[in-house]
Amino acid sequence: MMKFAPTSTLQKIFNMYESYYGFTERPFQLSPDPRFFFATSHHQRALSYLQYGLDQGEGFIVITGPIGTGKTTIARNLLSTLGDDNIVAAQLVTTKLSPDELLELVAAEFSIPLKGTSKAEVLQSIEKFLIQLHKQGKRALLLVDEAQNLPAETVEELRMLSNFQLDDKPLIQSFLLGQEELKDIIQAPNMEQFRQRIIASAHLKPLSIEEVKNYINHRLHQAGCEKEDLFSDDSFELIHKKTLGVPRKINIFVDRLLLFGFLEELSSFGIDAINDVAQEMSAELTGSLNSKKLESTEGVQPLVVNSSENVENIKDVLREVEEILESSIKQKVKMARYVDKLLKQKNRQFAQEQIKTETEQYLSKD
Repeated sequence: MMKFAPTSTLQKIFNMYESYYGFTERPFQLSPDPRFFFATSHHQRALSYLQYGLDQGEGFIVITGPIGTGKTTIARNLLSTLGDDNIVAAQLVTTKLSPDELLELVAAEFSIPLKGTSKAEVLQSIEKFLIQLHKQGKRALLLVDEAQNLPAETVEELRMLSNFQLDDKPLIQSFLLGQEELKDIIQAPNMEQFRQRIIASAHLKPLSIEEVKNYINHRLHQAGCEKEDLFSDDSFELIHKKTLGVPRKINIFVDRLLLFGFLEELSSFGIDAINDVAQEMSAELTGSLNSKKLESTEGVQPLVVNSSENVENIKDVLREVEEILESSIKQKVKMARYVDKLLKQKNRQFAQEQIKTETEQYLSKD
C-alpha cells in the first residue's frame, strides 16, 4: 500500500517552495482572500454595482457567472472593505433550502435568539432584531452565495423579508451571487415581483489573455515575488488556453506549475514546462473524463439496459473509466515518489550547505 507524506513533510515542501521563489506566502491558493483580489473590467463593474446597492440601501443586487469566475471573492472583498459600522452583514452559502430553513439560517447567521420554532415566531424574532438595528442607526445586509441552489419559493421568501420596513426604509437588503442557473430562476414568469426589486445585476466572464497575464502578475506581486521574467511572454496565452481564463483553474494550474518549477529547479517558465504540467493535469483541468462535448439528447430513445448491444457499450465505458482511474493513480504515485526523492536530495543539499556555513563561521572566529 502506498504511504503518503505526513503533514509535516508536506509543510516542509511548501516552505521550501515559497523560499525558492522568494514568496511570503503561496500566491495561488484556492481560498478567497481579499488581499489577492484582482479587478478586471467586469469584476470591477460587479463590485461597483454591489457598492452602489449599499449606497441605495434597498433592493436586490444579483451577480452571476460560471464556476470559478470569482463571485465569492467579490463578496469577501466587499465585506472586508465595508468600513461602515452601521452595516451588520451576514453571508450564507446555500444548499437547497426550503423557505422555513432559509429563515432559520438567516436567524442563526445574525445570531438572533429564537423564542419558538414556528415560521411565524422565527419571522417575529427576525423583525424584532431588524427594528432594534434600525433604532441604533444600523441596517442588515444579507449576502447569499451559491444562490442558484435556492428553489424559486425560497427566493420569493427573500423578497418577503425585504418587505420589513420602518419609517419607509427597508430594514434588510440582500445580494444574490450564483451560477448561471440563477438567471433562469429569476426570469421565470412567477418571479415578476422579485425582478422588480432588482436594482442592478452583473454577469462575470472568464479572463482574456491580457487579463490572465495581469492576474498572474498581480498575485505574484502580492506574494512578494520580485522577478519580472518568471513567465515568458508567450506562456500567458498558453495558460489562458489551458485554463479557459477561469480564475479558479488558473490558481490550480499555476500553483502546480510553480511546484513543478521548484522540483525541477527552473528559473523561469516557457511553453515546454506548461505543456508538461498540463499533460499531468489534463483530467483535472477539463473536469471530465474527456473533452468531447455532450451531444443533445433531444429525440434520443431511452436506454434499454437489457439490450445486449447496450450492455456491451456500458462495459466499454466502464473499462475506459477503469483505465483512466488506474492511469491517474499511477501518475499520482509517480509524483509522490518523485517529490519524496527530490525532497531527500534537497534536504541533503541544505544540510551540506549548513555544515559548510557553520564551518566557515567557526574558522573565521579563529
